[in-house]
Amino acid sequence: MPYLDSPGGPGRPALPFAPEKPERTGASALTRCVSVEPARFAAVHWGQAPLLSRADELPNQSGFWDLLSPADADELLSRRGLRTPFLRVAQDGVLVPAARYTGGGGAGAEIADQVLDEKILDLYAGGATLVLQGLHRTWPALIDFTRELGWTLGQPLQVNAYLTPAGSQGFATHYDTHDVFVLQVDGVKHWRIHPPVLADPLERQPWGGRADEVSATATGAPSLDVLLAPGDALYLPRGWLHSAKAQEHSSLHLTVGVRALTRYTLVEELLALAAEEPRLRATLPFGIDISDPEAVEPELTETVEVLQDWLRCVDPAALAARLRQRAWPAARPAPLSPLAQVAALGALGPDSRVTPRPGLRWQLTTAGERVTLRVFDRTITLPQMCAPALRALLSGEVSRVGDLPGLPDDTDRVTLVRRLLREAVAVPAQGSCPNRPDGGATGD
Repeated sequence: MPYLDSPGGPGRPALPFAPEKPERTGASALTRCVSVEPARFAAVHWGQAPLLSRADELPNQSGFWDLLSPADADELLSRRGLRTPFLRVAQDGVLVPAARYTGGGGAGAEIADQVLDEKILDLYAGGATLVLQGLHRTWPALIDFTRELGWTLGQPLQVNAYLTPAGSQGFATHYDTHDVFVLQVDGVKHWRIHPPVLADPLERQPWGGRADEVSATATGAPSLDVLLAPGDALYLPRGWLHSAKAQEHSSLHLTVGVRALTRYTLVEELLALAAEEPRLRATLPFGIDISDPEAVEPELTETVEVLQDWLRCVDPAALAARLRQRAWPAARPAPLSPLAQVAALGALGPDSRVTPRPGLRWQLTTAGERVTLRVFDRTITLPQMCAPALRALLSGEVSRVGDLPGLPDDTDRVTLVRRLLREAVAVPAQGSCPNRPDGGATGD
Protein backbone atom coordinates (compact mmCIF):
# COMPACT_ATOMS: atom_id res chain seq x y z
CA MET A 1 0.00 0.00 0.00
CA PRO A 2 1.99 3.03 -1.22
CA TYR A 3 0.36 5.55 1.11
CA LEU A 4 1.49 3.61 4.20
CA ASP A 5 4.98 4.29 5.44
CA SER A 6 6.48 2.50 8.43
CA PRO A 7 9.86 0.92 9.14
CA GLY A 8 10.03 -2.40 7.36
CA GLY A 9 7.88 -1.08 4.52
CA PRO A 10 8.26 1.47 1.72
CA GLY A 11 10.28 4.55 2.58
CA ARG A 12 12.06 3.13 5.61
CA PRO A 13 14.62 5.63 6.95
CA ALA A 14 18.17 4.77 5.97
CA LEU A 15 19.41 5.33 9.54
CA PRO A 16 17.76 4.48 12.87
CA PHE A 17 16.03 7.39 14.57
CA ALA A 18 16.99 8.18 18.17
CA PRO A 19 14.04 10.04 19.78
CA GLU A 20 14.24 12.56 22.56
CA LYS A 21 13.77 11.05 26.00
CA PRO A 22 11.73 13.13 28.44
CA GLU A 23 11.82 11.73 31.97
CA ARG A 24 8.19 10.63 32.25
CA THR A 25 7.70 8.41 29.22
CA GLY A 26 11.16 7.75 27.81
CA ALA A 27 10.14 9.22 24.44
CA SER A 28 8.71 12.47 23.14
CA ALA A 29 4.96 12.59 22.61
CA LEU A 30 5.17 12.57 18.81
CA THR A 31 7.71 9.76 18.56
CA ARG A 32 5.43 7.65 20.74
CA CYS A 33 2.73 8.00 18.07
CA VAL A 34 4.63 7.53 14.79
CA SER A 35 7.26 5.06 13.64
CA VAL A 36 9.00 7.40 11.19
CA GLU A 37 11.19 10.43 11.75
CA PRO A 38 9.16 13.56 12.54
CA ALA A 39 10.44 15.28 9.39
CA ARG A 40 9.25 12.38 7.24
CA PHE A 41 5.92 12.26 9.04
CA ALA A 42 5.43 15.97 8.32
CA ALA A 43 6.37 15.62 4.64
CA VAL A 44 4.63 12.36 3.72
CA HIS A 45 1.74 11.80 6.12
CA TRP A 46 0.66 14.98 7.91
CA GLY A 47 -2.74 15.85 6.45
CA GLN A 48 -2.14 13.49 3.52
CA ALA A 49 -1.99 9.75 4.20
CA PRO A 50 -2.50 7.23 7.02
CA LEU A 51 0.43 5.80 8.94
CA LEU A 52 0.33 2.47 10.74
CA SER A 53 2.97 2.10 13.48
CA ARG A 54 3.40 -1.26 15.21
CA ALA A 55 4.34 -1.49 18.87
CA ASP A 56 7.76 -2.97 18.12
CA GLU A 57 8.51 -0.02 15.80
CA LEU A 58 7.84 2.58 18.49
CA PRO A 59 10.34 3.67 21.14
CA ASN A 60 8.20 2.97 24.20
CA GLN A 61 7.82 -0.81 24.22
CA SER A 62 5.49 -0.73 27.24
CA GLY A 63 2.68 0.71 25.11
CA PHE A 64 0.27 3.35 26.37
CA TRP A 65 -0.82 2.04 29.76
CA ASP A 66 0.96 4.93 31.47
CA LEU A 67 -1.44 7.34 29.75
CA LEU A 68 -4.71 5.61 30.69
CA SER A 69 -5.22 1.99 31.77
CA PRO A 70 -8.49 0.04 32.15
CA ALA A 71 -8.13 0.52 35.93
CA ASP A 72 -7.80 4.27 35.37
CA ALA A 73 -10.95 4.22 33.26
CA ASP A 74 -12.80 2.38 36.04
CA GLU A 75 -11.65 5.04 38.49
CA LEU A 76 -12.99 7.81 36.26
CA LEU A 77 -16.31 6.01 35.84
CA SER A 78 -16.85 5.28 39.52
CA ARG A 79 -14.82 7.53 41.85
CA ARG A 80 -14.34 10.92 40.18
CA GLY A 81 -17.89 12.28 40.13
CA LEU A 82 -17.88 12.26 36.34
CA ARG A 83 -20.62 14.27 34.63
CA THR A 84 -21.83 14.70 31.09
CA PRO A 85 -20.51 15.69 28.60
CA PHE A 86 -17.32 13.99 29.82
CA LEU A 87 -18.96 10.64 28.98
CA ARG A 88 -20.90 9.48 25.95
CA VAL A 89 -22.35 6.02 25.45
CA ALA A 90 -23.01 4.48 22.02
CA GLN A 91 -24.76 1.26 21.09
CA ASP A 92 -25.42 -0.13 17.61
CA GLY A 93 -24.14 3.10 16.09
CA VAL A 94 -26.53 5.33 18.06
CA LEU A 95 -25.82 7.54 21.06
CA VAL A 96 -27.62 6.46 24.23
CA PRO A 97 -29.55 9.31 25.92
CA ALA A 98 -27.63 10.59 28.94
CA ALA A 99 -30.71 10.19 31.13
CA ARG A 100 -30.22 6.42 30.92
CA TYR A 101 -26.90 6.52 32.77
CA THR A 102 -26.88 9.73 34.85
CA GLY A 103 -28.71 10.86 37.95
CA GLY A 104 -28.43 12.71 41.23
CA GLY A 105 -25.08 12.92 43.00
CA GLY A 106 -26.45 12.21 46.47
CA ALA A 107 -26.24 14.27 49.64
CA GLY A 108 -24.23 17.46 49.28
CA ALA A 109 -24.07 17.25 45.47
CA GLU A 110 -27.08 19.11 44.18
CA ILE A 111 -26.69 18.05 40.57
CA ALA A 112 -28.72 15.73 38.38
CA ASP A 113 -26.29 14.58 35.69
CA GLN A 114 -23.63 12.60 37.54
CA VAL A 115 -22.59 9.31 35.94
CA LEU A 116 -24.07 6.32 37.79
CA ASP A 117 -21.66 3.40 37.77
CA GLU A 118 -24.35 0.72 38.13
CA LYS A 119 -26.07 2.07 34.99
CA ILE A 120 -22.76 2.08 33.14
CA LEU A 121 -22.19 -1.53 34.21
CA ASP A 122 -25.52 -2.57 32.72
CA LEU A 123 -24.93 -0.76 29.42
CA TYR A 124 -21.33 -1.93 29.00
CA ALA A 125 -22.27 -5.53 29.81
CA GLY A 126 -24.96 -5.20 27.15
CA GLY A 127 -22.47 -4.27 24.42
CA ALA A 128 -22.40 -0.47 24.60
CA THR A 129 -19.22 1.49 23.90
CA LEU A 130 -18.16 4.04 26.51
CA VAL A 131 -16.50 7.24 25.32
CA LEU A 132 -14.58 9.18 27.96
CA GLN A 133 -14.28 12.68 26.56
CA GLY A 134 -12.03 15.64 27.25
CA LEU A 135 -9.33 13.61 28.98
CA HIS A 136 -6.80 16.28 28.04
CA ARG A 137 -8.51 18.35 30.74
CA THR A 138 -9.25 15.70 33.39
CA TRP A 139 -6.55 12.99 33.53
CA PRO A 140 -3.04 14.09 34.64
CA ALA A 141 -0.93 11.82 32.39
CA LEU A 142 -2.94 12.87 29.34
CA ILE A 143 -2.86 16.54 30.30
CA ASP A 144 0.94 16.42 30.13
CA PHE A 145 1.11 14.21 27.03
CA THR A 146 -1.37 16.36 25.11
CA ARG A 147 0.38 19.59 26.01
CA GLU A 148 3.69 18.28 24.65
CA LEU A 149 2.17 16.82 21.48
CA GLY A 150 0.12 19.95 20.83
CA TRP A 151 3.24 22.10 21.20
CA THR A 152 5.07 19.97 18.63
CA LEU A 153 2.21 20.00 16.13
CA GLY A 154 1.26 23.64 16.69
CA GLN A 155 -2.43 22.67 16.76
CA PRO A 156 -5.14 22.43 19.45
CA LEU A 157 -5.77 18.85 20.61
CA GLN A 158 -8.48 16.85 22.37
CA VAL A 159 -8.32 13.31 23.77
CA ASN A 160 -11.11 10.72 24.07
CA ALA A 161 -10.93 7.12 25.25
CA TYR A 162 -13.09 4.39 23.70
CA LEU A 163 -13.95 1.33 25.79
CA THR A 164 -15.63 -1.30 23.65
CA PRO A 165 -16.88 -4.70 24.88
CA ALA A 166 -15.78 -7.89 23.12
CA GLY A 167 -17.32 -8.26 19.67
CA SER A 168 -18.93 -4.81 19.70
CA GLN A 169 -18.66 -1.78 17.42
CA GLY A 170 -19.53 1.64 18.75
CA PHE A 171 -20.00 3.61 15.53
CA ALA A 172 -20.69 2.83 11.89
CA THR A 173 -18.25 3.86 9.16
CA HIS A 174 -17.73 7.63 9.27
CA TYR A 175 -15.09 10.29 8.91
CA ASP A 176 -13.84 12.91 11.34
CA THR A 177 -13.29 16.58 10.58
CA HIS A 178 -10.03 16.47 12.55
CA ASP A 179 -6.88 14.37 12.22
CA VAL A 180 -6.53 11.57 14.77
CA PHE A 181 -3.81 9.53 16.40
CA VAL A 182 -5.29 6.20 17.54
CA LEU A 183 -3.29 4.65 20.40
CA GLN A 184 -4.31 1.07 21.23
CA VAL A 185 -3.99 0.54 24.98
CA ASP A 186 -5.64 -2.83 25.65
CA GLY A 187 -7.32 -5.56 23.65
CA VAL A 188 -7.42 -5.89 19.88
CA LYS A 189 -9.59 -3.89 17.50
CA HIS A 190 -10.27 -4.48 13.81
CA TRP A 191 -10.01 -1.27 11.76
CA ARG A 192 -11.26 -0.82 8.19
CA ILE A 193 -10.05 2.36 6.47
CA HIS A 194 -11.38 3.79 3.18
CA PRO A 195 -10.28 6.90 1.24
CA PRO A 196 -12.16 10.17 1.74
CA VAL A 197 -15.38 11.02 -0.01
CA LEU A 198 -14.48 14.67 0.74
CA ALA A 199 -10.84 15.63 1.08
CA ASP A 200 -9.90 17.79 4.07
CA PRO A 201 -13.43 18.36 5.43
CA LEU A 202 -13.95 21.38 7.65
CA GLU A 203 -15.81 21.19 10.97
CA ARG A 204 -18.90 22.55 9.22
CA GLN A 205 -18.77 19.59 6.78
CA PRO A 206 -19.50 16.52 8.98
CA TRP A 207 -19.94 13.07 7.50
CA GLY A 208 -23.70 13.04 8.12
CA GLY A 209 -24.19 15.38 5.19
CA ARG A 210 -22.63 12.74 2.94
CA ALA A 211 -24.00 9.63 4.59
CA ASP A 212 -24.97 7.95 1.31
CA GLU A 213 -21.50 8.46 -0.19
CA VAL A 214 -19.90 7.19 3.00
CA SER A 215 -22.07 4.07 3.07
CA ALA A 216 -21.45 3.33 -0.60
CA THR A 217 -17.69 3.73 -0.25
CA ALA A 218 -17.64 1.55 2.87
CA THR A 219 -19.05 -1.41 0.89
CA GLY A 220 -15.94 -1.48 -1.29
CA ALA A 221 -12.55 -2.98 -0.54
CA PRO A 222 -10.79 -1.03 2.21
CA SER A 223 -7.49 0.71 1.65
CA LEU A 224 -6.33 -0.58 5.01
CA ASP A 225 -7.70 -3.61 6.86
CA VAL A 226 -5.77 -4.14 10.08
CA LEU A 227 -5.91 -5.43 13.65
CA LEU A 228 -4.56 -2.95 16.17
CA ALA A 229 -2.95 -4.70 19.14
CA PRO A 230 -1.74 -3.14 22.42
CA GLY A 231 1.00 -0.60 21.78
CA ASP A 232 0.09 -0.08 18.10
CA ALA A 233 -0.67 3.40 16.78
CA LEU A 234 -2.53 4.65 13.72
CA TYR A 235 -2.55 8.15 12.25
CA LEU A 236 -5.53 9.15 10.09
CA PRO A 237 -5.86 12.53 8.36
CA ARG A 238 -9.28 14.15 8.55
CA GLY A 239 -11.76 12.81 6.05
CA TRP A 240 -10.53 9.21 5.90
CA LEU A 241 -13.42 6.81 6.45
CA HIS A 242 -13.05 4.32 9.29
CA SER A 243 -14.86 1.82 11.45
CA ALA A 244 -13.52 -0.29 14.31
CA LYS A 245 -14.75 -3.45 16.03
CA ALA A 246 -13.42 -5.09 19.19
CA GLN A 247 -12.39 -8.71 18.82
CA GLU A 248 -12.72 -11.59 21.30
CA HIS A 249 -11.78 -9.37 24.26
CA SER A 250 -12.76 -5.86 25.30
CA SER A 251 -10.78 -2.96 23.82
CA LEU A 252 -9.47 0.34 25.13
CA HIS A 253 -7.95 2.88 22.79
CA LEU A 254 -7.18 6.58 22.96
CA THR A 255 -8.04 8.94 20.14
CA VAL A 256 -6.03 12.15 20.04
CA GLY A 257 -7.95 14.57 17.85
CA VAL A 258 -6.06 17.37 16.09
CA ARG A 259 -8.34 20.37 15.58
CA ALA A 260 -6.78 21.48 12.32
CA LEU A 261 -5.94 25.10 11.65
CA THR A 262 -6.50 25.45 7.90
CA ARG A 263 -6.21 28.00 5.16
CA TYR A 264 -9.95 28.44 5.55
CA THR A 265 -9.13 29.58 9.09
CA LEU A 266 -7.10 32.36 7.49
CA VAL A 267 -10.02 33.21 5.19
CA GLU A 268 -12.40 33.46 8.15
CA GLU A 269 -10.10 35.83 10.01
CA LEU A 270 -9.41 37.85 6.86
CA LEU A 271 -13.14 38.35 6.39
CA ALA A 272 -13.42 39.52 9.99
CA LEU A 273 -10.67 42.07 9.33
CA ALA A 274 -12.38 43.10 6.08
CA ALA A 275 -15.15 44.63 8.16
CA GLU A 276 -12.76 47.55 8.71
CA GLU A 277 -12.87 48.43 4.98
CA PRO A 278 -15.65 51.05 4.45
CA ARG A 279 -16.22 50.09 0.82
CA LEU A 280 -17.03 46.52 1.88
CA ARG A 281 -19.58 47.79 4.40
CA ALA A 282 -21.49 49.72 1.74
CA THR A 283 -25.21 49.04 1.45
CA LEU A 284 -26.47 47.31 -1.69
CA PRO A 285 -28.54 49.45 -4.10
CA PHE A 286 -32.05 50.42 -3.10
CA GLY A 287 -34.63 47.85 -4.21
CA ILE A 288 -32.12 45.31 -5.56
CA ASP A 289 -33.52 41.82 -6.21
CA ILE A 290 -30.84 39.64 -4.64
CA SER A 291 -32.42 36.53 -6.19
CA ASP A 292 -31.77 37.87 -9.70
CA PRO A 293 -28.26 36.90 -10.97
CA GLU A 294 -28.23 39.81 -13.45
CA ALA A 295 -28.93 42.30 -10.65
CA VAL A 296 -26.32 40.75 -8.38
CA GLU A 297 -23.58 40.44 -11.03
CA PRO A 298 -22.37 44.11 -11.07
CA GLU A 299 -22.36 44.24 -7.26
CA LEU A 300 -20.41 40.99 -7.12
CA THR A 301 -17.87 42.30 -9.63
CA GLU A 302 -17.29 45.53 -7.73
CA THR A 303 -17.14 43.74 -4.38
CA VAL A 304 -14.53 41.28 -5.64
CA GLU A 305 -12.43 44.15 -7.02
CA VAL A 306 -12.60 46.03 -3.73
CA LEU A 307 -11.77 42.86 -1.81
CA GLN A 308 -8.76 42.16 -4.03
CA ASP A 309 -7.48 45.70 -3.51
CA TRP A 310 -7.93 45.38 0.24
CA LEU A 311 -6.26 41.95 0.42
CA ARG A 312 -3.11 43.30 -1.20
CA CYS A 313 -2.68 45.66 1.75
CA VAL A 314 -3.54 43.36 4.66
CA ASP A 315 -1.11 43.71 7.54
CA PRO A 316 0.21 40.23 8.47
CA ALA A 317 0.58 41.43 12.06
CA ALA A 318 -3.15 42.17 12.27
CA LEU A 319 -3.98 38.72 10.91
CA ALA A 320 -1.50 37.06 13.28
CA ALA A 321 -3.10 38.86 16.22
CA ARG A 322 -6.52 37.46 15.33
CA LEU A 323 -5.09 33.97 14.85
CA ARG A 324 -3.38 34.23 18.22
CA GLN A 325 -6.66 35.16 19.90
CA ARG A 326 -8.29 32.17 18.24
CA ALA A 327 -5.65 29.49 18.71
CA TRP A 328 -3.93 30.19 22.01
CA PRO A 329 -7.01 29.79 24.28
CA ALA A 330 -7.72 26.41 22.65
CA ALA A 331 -4.49 24.92 24.08
CA ARG A 332 -4.20 25.62 27.78
CA PRO A 333 -0.81 25.69 29.50
CA ALA A 334 0.11 23.25 32.25
CA PRO A 335 -2.11 23.15 35.34
CA LEU A 336 -0.83 25.06 38.31
CA SER A 337 -1.46 24.60 42.04
CA PRO A 338 -3.29 27.65 43.42
CA LEU A 339 -2.48 26.88 47.08
CA ALA A 340 1.21 26.26 46.39
CA GLN A 341 1.32 29.36 44.21
CA VAL A 342 -0.03 31.56 47.01
CA ALA A 343 2.43 29.98 49.45
CA ALA A 344 5.26 30.78 47.02
CA LEU A 345 4.10 34.40 46.88
CA GLY A 346 4.40 34.66 50.64
CA ALA A 347 7.87 33.13 50.76
CA LEU A 348 9.31 34.86 47.69
CA GLY A 349 12.78 36.34 48.00
CA PRO A 350 15.96 36.94 45.97
CA ASP A 351 17.06 33.30 46.40
CA SER A 352 13.70 31.87 45.24
CA ARG A 353 13.70 30.04 41.94
CA VAL A 354 10.87 30.26 39.45
CA THR A 355 10.26 29.09 35.90
CA PRO A 356 7.84 29.93 33.08
CA ARG A 357 4.56 28.06 33.35
CA PRO A 358 5.05 24.98 31.12
CA GLY A 359 3.16 25.16 27.85
CA LEU A 360 2.54 28.90 28.17
CA ARG A 361 2.52 30.68 24.81
CA TRP A 362 3.71 34.26 25.15
CA GLN A 363 4.63 37.31 23.13
CA LEU A 364 6.71 40.19 24.42
CA THR A 365 6.80 43.61 22.76
CA THR A 366 8.01 47.05 23.81
CA ALA A 367 6.66 50.43 22.83
CA GLY A 368 7.85 53.66 24.36
CA GLU A 369 8.07 53.42 28.13
CA ARG A 370 6.00 50.24 28.43
CA VAL A 371 6.53 46.54 27.74
CA THR A 372 3.55 44.35 26.86
CA LEU A 373 3.37 40.64 27.67
CA ARG A 374 0.59 38.76 25.89
CA VAL A 375 -0.42 35.28 27.04
CA PHE A 376 -3.33 33.03 26.13
CA ASP A 377 -5.99 34.82 28.17
CA ARG A 378 -4.68 38.27 29.09
CA THR A 379 -2.35 41.16 28.33
CA ILE A 380 0.02 42.44 31.03
CA THR A 381 1.64 45.89 30.77
CA LEU A 382 4.75 46.75 32.77
CA PRO A 383 7.46 49.46 32.79
CA GLN A 384 9.95 49.15 29.94
CA MET A 385 12.82 48.53 32.35
CA CYS A 386 11.26 45.11 33.12
CA ALA A 387 11.89 43.88 29.57
CA PRO A 388 15.35 42.30 30.10
CA ALA A 389 14.21 40.49 33.24
CA LEU A 390 11.01 39.29 31.59
CA ARG A 391 12.86 37.97 28.57
CA ALA A 392 15.48 36.21 30.69
CA LEU A 393 12.88 34.54 32.88
CA LEU A 394 10.48 33.53 30.08
CA SER A 395 13.31 32.16 27.93
CA GLY A 396 14.56 30.01 30.80
CA GLU A 397 17.97 31.73 30.94
CA VAL A 398 17.54 32.72 34.60
CA SER A 399 15.55 31.02 37.36
CA ARG A 400 16.91 32.67 40.54
CA VAL A 401 14.97 35.85 41.27
CA GLY A 402 18.06 37.73 42.40
CA ASP A 403 19.82 37.06 39.09
CA LEU A 404 17.22 38.73 36.86
CA PRO A 405 18.93 41.44 34.75
CA GLY A 406 17.99 45.04 34.08
CA LEU A 407 16.35 45.98 37.39
CA PRO A 408 17.97 48.25 39.98
CA ASP A 409 17.72 46.03 43.06
CA ASP A 410 16.26 42.86 44.59
CA THR A 411 13.15 44.70 45.77
CA ASP A 412 12.20 45.44 42.15
CA ARG A 413 13.04 41.87 41.10
CA VAL A 414 10.85 40.37 43.81
CA THR A 415 8.02 42.78 42.94
CA LEU A 416 8.15 41.76 39.27
CA VAL A 417 8.23 38.03 39.99
CA ARG A 418 5.42 38.37 42.53
CA ARG A 419 3.31 39.91 39.76
CA LEU A 420 4.20 37.08 37.36
CA LEU A 421 3.31 34.43 39.95
CA ARG A 422 0.01 36.16 40.68
CA GLU A 423 -0.74 36.38 36.94
CA ALA A 424 0.03 32.63 36.53
CA VAL A 425 2.84 33.40 34.08
CA ALA A 426 5.54 31.91 36.30
CA VAL A 427 5.49 29.01 38.77
CA PRO A 428 7.86 27.86 41.53
CA ALA A 429 10.72 25.86 40.03
CA GLN A 430 10.80 22.14 40.63
CA GLY A 431 14.47 21.27 40.91
CA SER A 432 16.68 22.89 38.30
CA CYS A 433 15.44 25.21 35.58
CA PRO A 434 14.44 23.25 32.42
CA ASN A 435 16.88 23.37 29.51
CA ARG A 436 14.15 24.16 27.00
CA PRO A 437 11.23 26.37 28.09
CA ASP A 438 7.75 25.51 26.92
CA GLY A 439 7.22 28.98 25.53
CA GLY A 440 7.84 31.09 22.50
CA ALA A 441 8.50 34.72 21.81
CA THR A 442 8.63 37.30 19.09
CA GLY A 443 11.09 40.14 18.80
CA ASP A 444 10.39 43.63 20.09
